[in-house]
Amino acid sequence: MTHAFEEPQGPSGAIPVRRHAIRSAALGDYWTLTKPEVNFLIVVTSMAGFYLGSPAGGFRLLLLVHTILGTLLVASGTATLNQYMERLYDARMRRTACRPLPAGRLAPGRALWFGILLSLAGGAYLALAVNWLASALACFTLLTYLLLYTPLKRKTPLCTLIGAFPGAMPPLIGWAGARGRLGTEAWVLYAILFLWQFPHFLSIAWMYREDYDRAGYQMLPSGAHRGSSMAWQVVLFSLALLIVSLVPSFLGFEGNVYFLGTLLLGLAFLFYGTRLALARSNSLARRLVLASVIYLPLVWTLMVLDKT
Repeated sequence: MTHAFEEPQGPSGAIPVRRHAIRSAALGDYWTLTKPEVNFLIVVTSMAGFYLGSPAGGFRLLLLVHTILGTLLVASGTATLNQYMERLYDARMRRTACRPLPAGRLAPGRALWFGILLSLAGGAYLALAVNWLASALACFTLLTYLLLYTPLKRKTPLCTLIGAFPGAMPPLIGWAGARGRLGTEAWVLYAILFLWQFPHFLSIAWMYREDYDRAGYQMLPSGAHRGSSMAWQVVLFSLALLIVSLVPSFLGFEGNVYFLGTLLLGLAFLFYGTRLALARSNSLARRLVLASVIYLPLVWTLMVLDKT
């Protein structure tokens, strides 16, 4: 008979099963710290940069794998350290309160060392398996994101502008991984991703503005002009994105398929941005976020398929 204070065990033992479940949950929490949904876009943009930066007839699959793996390690370390730094503020927001650190499922010290190890491993891996330029760009992204963008989120709405500089680095890392240097085309890719971030993140900031206020984040200006500030920025940067995204065709390294496809995608993106600017509702902000995560991979796909 099982004692009242003992854990009952099945045929294979319930205690080992429970321990296995605990370990699986912990692994899931570490995985969550790396922000895999963000890493998906980082992988897409890095791969596009690598392919477009590869010389004609010189695409190297193994080098692409090394570049993506190193970039993912640094990006995962950056995401983990960001959540470590913001754990107290994340606890105040509904959308982030269930994350592993604010929810208390992981000890902050473990997350800190996990983030440090991922970052160091990624930087070293890029330096040894790819090249020093790719490693330097990845490390610059990590440092500026953590030391500039992260603390500025609680100080000024300009944090979105500051954060857009490291946020647009993935295609440059991919290009550097393939070629070992940067050119005009690489900076055009950087400009496209730089501009894309504004309507994407401003719509998120509008959707969760009350949550951000509770945590003390200044993602949007305060006061009566908050809505108008968000509105004109979304339209302005969506229009700028539409124009800049066509530059590769004018420079001759993308063809007509890319031009027409990106023109249509840009007009659709501008349409959703304009709707949000006019109505300023959470539902329209959510639609713009969805449009943005569809827009970016499609543009990179067109760019890869129609590379001249």
